[in-house]
Amino acid sequence: EVVISSYPLLWRDYKQLSKIEFFYIILDESQQIKNPTSLTAKTVYKLRAEQRLVMTGTPIENNLSELWSQFNFLNPGMLGSLKNFQNYFGRAIEKEGDTAKAEKLRKLIYPFILRRKKENVARELPPKVETTVYCEMDKKQQAVYDKWRNYYRAAILKQIDEKGLNRSKMKVLEGLMRLRQISIHPALVEPDNPNATSGKFDALFNNLDEVVSEGHKVLLFSQFVKALALVRTRLDSRKINYAYLDGHTRKRDQQVDKFQNDPECKIFLISLKA
Repeated sequence: EVVISSYPLLWRDYKQLSKIEFFYIILDESQQIKNPTSLTAKTVYKLRAEQRLVMTGTPIENNLSELWSQFNFLNPGMLGSLKNFQNYFGRAIEKEGDTAKAEKLRKLIYPFILRRKKENVARELPPKVETTVYCEMDKKQQAVYDKWRNYYRAAILKQIDEKGLNRSKMKVLEGLMRLRQISIHPALVEPDNPNATSGKFDALFNNLDEVVSEGHKVLLFSQFVKALALVRTRLDSRKINYAYLDGHTRKRDQQVDKFQNDPECKIFLISLKA
């Protein structure tokens, strides 16, 4: 009777969800749909429900179109089209400081808002939120993983028989390192494998697409420079702007400045060792 979903799953599962007439749809952290042109926002607009509620601590982060997007989910048409809203309210309030229109907008939306002020919740808020995302290997990746796992199991057992456990520890560490790399992307171990694919990379880019489409910036760390190189290749192929820093980067301050000040640069790839 209850469906719980993350935002990225909404548009992947839309065909199934679109068949359901929900009694209530509740969007937590509804600033996730602040960009009305994003795939997430367009998807939730089309979901059907008798009742709708959004919850957020930051209904407006950058501009008034973010407020429009959330109200377009709650009460479609109430604030008019996005273009008309931007022309009438957005430009006047944001650029001209029109207090009369700001007050008019406040009166329009006020009956639909329940507000809990920061001083009421500050003691309950954690310093940050950490989310661990688990993802399955795809079939090709699993096959490569199993092949190397079996190889190292046999090699380690043989070496233990011949040299003892203490003299086999490096082989154990080598095997664990290889399997870690394959779980990221098989190309880290088999660079010439033309069929190498990765479930982790698929999950990574689904999350990157979602976060970047919402206007956020991303720090992407990896212990393996080769893994960052694979990410760079895919970003380059999609013509996505990014900053990059590893141990060979000479002018690091330029990369930091690019990420912090270039609005088109949303992703910063960083080697942990650097």
